[in-house]
This record gives sequence, C-alpha cells and structure tokens, in this order.
Amino acid sequence: MSPRKAAALRAGDRSLREHLIVTAERMISERGTAGLTVRAIAREAGVADGVLYNHFADKEELLAHALWARVEAVGRTLPPLPEPGDATVEANLRVYVEHGLILHNGFLPALAGLLAHPEVLARFAALSGGGEDWRDRLARYLRAERDLGRLAPGARVEAATSMIVGVCHEAVLSVLLQGEGLARRTSPEAVDDLVATVLDGIAPR
Repeated sequence: MSPRKAAALRAGDRSLREHLIVTAERMISERGTAGLTVRAIAREAGVADGVLYNHFADKEELLAHALWARVEAVGRTLPPLPEPGDATVEANLRVYVEHGLILHNGFLPALAGLLAHPEVLARFAALSGGGEDWRDRLARYLRAERDLGRLAPGARVEAATSMIVGVCHEAVLSVLLQGEGLARRTSPEAVDDLVATVLDGIAPR
C-alpha cells in the first residue's frame, strides 16, 4: 500500500473501497451531488485520482453506493415505525409523517444533482434489491389498520398514502426548485393538520 493510501486509512480499519464510499457519502450529505467529480472525491479521500477505478467500474458506480450509504445513514437516525394496532392511528400516522419528512429532507437533496444522470439512479435502485421502502410500509400499515377496523371499511388507503408522500416530497422539492438548500422544517402543527385531513377529510358532515 502506498503512503498516500495508508494515510487515507489511518483513522480506521475499513477497506479502501469502504473509505471511498464513506468519503463520497459525506460529501453528498454536505454539498449534494451536483458537480461532484472523481478528482474532488479522490482529493477528499486522500488518494490519487486513478485509485477509484481500482475499486469501481466508474464514477456512477461509486455514486450509487454512496447514495445507498446516505439512505442507510439517514435511516439510522430514525425511530422505529409503529405497528398496526399499537397506540392510536392518529399518533401512529404522525410518526409516519415525521419519519417521511426526515427521510426526504436527508436524501432528496442528494438526488437533485443526479436527475440528468439516470445511470446512477438505475444502479442505486438495483442496490435496494426491490425491498420494501417507507412508502410501502405506510401503505401496508394503513391497509392493516383498515383490516383491524380502526379505519373505515372503504378507506382509500392508496390515496391517503399518496397524500402523505406528496407532502414529504413537496417539503423538499419546492425548496430545491427555488435553488435553495435543505428543506425548511415542517412544523408539528402542519403535521397535525395533515394527519387530521387524512383521517377526517374536508367535506362537510
């Protein structure tokens, strides 16, 4: 191992491949992916530019792994999602909304710089293995609560899921489209209003 590689790994015992992924993930969390170059990642990692190609086929593969690492890093900060039948549906939905807002705020800004790079997004999607994501968990939770009788028998859970997901997207995308940084924090009152609207609707009784 060259002195430069050794210096890059001095702080821990992870492999150079892992070090490069961690470095790229940290850079994504701090500045997004726009303009993120191989040279910038290599300099930050403390290695020569060509070292990246010893461990990844190209920059797109590294970025896909870094994005996945970002998802996992954000996920580790989140509390567990409630199970059907626990507490109240209202309280549980509040947790799901807050979970989704944190997840989107932590991850969507990283995707903004990759909209013109579908190959990175395709490789990122492949890393997930098609597993159940937050949206799937939310829809499954609402269906289970309907089956338990804690929601109306005819409750349109897919529409309710789309409403909640849309609010989480909007909190981030509306800011990104204005050329700003991270999303503004959604107030607890706004979360309460969303949950109440999902559960009660807006038509007169």
